[in-house]
Amino acid sequence: DVQLQASGGGLVQAGGSLRLSCAASGITFDDYAIGWFRQAPGKEREIVSCISKSDRTTYYADSVKGRFTISSDNAKNTVYLQMNSLEPEDTGVYYCAAHAVFCALPALEYDYWGQGTLVTVSS
Repeated sequence: DVQLQASGGGLVQAGGSLRLSCAASGITFDDYAIGWFRQAPGKEREIVSCISKSDRTTYYADSVKGRFTISSDNAKNTVYLQMNSLEPEDTGVYYCAAHAVFCALPALEYDYWGQGTLVTVSS
């Protein structure tokens, strides 16, 4: 069975940092592009970052560029999202997802999803 498990969320003050992890079982991350999405209350799910499956090129949404960093550890079959200088606008449920071909922007196109982890940034 294929499972993606997102973890590392929590409650932090504005300006703080968190590192999210996405661990996979049943698939090898080396064969997939891995994206991070978030969904804030009352808003649609949006892509935050993605790392490609071949050359590990990275993508960042404009709202997080310069503050977030995506990385992968193939030995651990895990992808990370380091989040620095967090703002209240970053609050939401963060999901990791796997795409068999490339870093697509629409969430609908991804093949596998984790359960999500809640990030709350207080002011």
